[in-house]
Amino acid sequence: MTTAPLLVLCALGPEVWALRGGDWRDAAGGSPVLVRTGVGRRRAGLAVRRLLGSAPAGYGAVVVAGFGAALGPGVLPGDVVAADGVRDAEGHLYPLDSGAALTAALKERGLTVHTGVHHTADHVVRGIERRALHLQGALAVDMEAAAVLAALREVRPVLQAAVLRVVVDTPEHELLRFGTLPAGVRAWRTLRATVPALVDWYRQERAPGSADLNHPTSSTLPQEAS
Repeated sequence: MTTAPLLVLCALGPEVWALRGGDWRDAAGGSPVLVRTGVGRRRAGLAVRRLLGSAPAGYGAVVVAGFGAALGPGVLPGDVVAADGVRDAEGHLYPLDSGAALTAALKERGLTVHTGVHHTADHVVRGIERRALHLQGALAVDMEAAAVLAALREVRPVLQAAVLRVVVDTPEHELLRFGTLPAGVRAWRTLRATVPALVDWYRQERAPGSADLNHPTSSTLPQEAS
């Protein structure tokens, strides 16, 4: 009998690459299942339904991790924003009780962390729209997390979930092309550095009874998918 693995969802290949190379030793359930969903709410939601909708309940928790943009002052490139809730473009809020524990695990590993609401947009957010979202209470913006949480609510409502974004750009310094500026490289390295904290969080927060869940087989749920 084995402990269920952690399912980690990323939108982009570089995000998967960064996390795959992190230190997953001592992870509960062994190596995580890393999945690239593609960019945007539609793709993210479809990926979750494909992975979990008809498959055995083979995961102990789900993490949405990757790069994001800060919405207000005080959050710098390379900082981590751990979500205590995610709001979509229609105003629906998905609360997360994992935010405090994930923040503590990240800080314990020496990372600069902010905790707050993430906003999931259906387009790249810039300029005055960022300021408006910040005034509405959001700290960071992405394009997938709310769709993941909405799909989980439908197909696996009891599964624990967490969301983190490493800041690539800020309102003061918007990044036009990832990887062309030092902020992009810093964010990539920080994302890889979050892995031990994710391991710590999952070991502490995995749902009761997760050890009774079956590990997904490679024929149905590969260790990495696109």
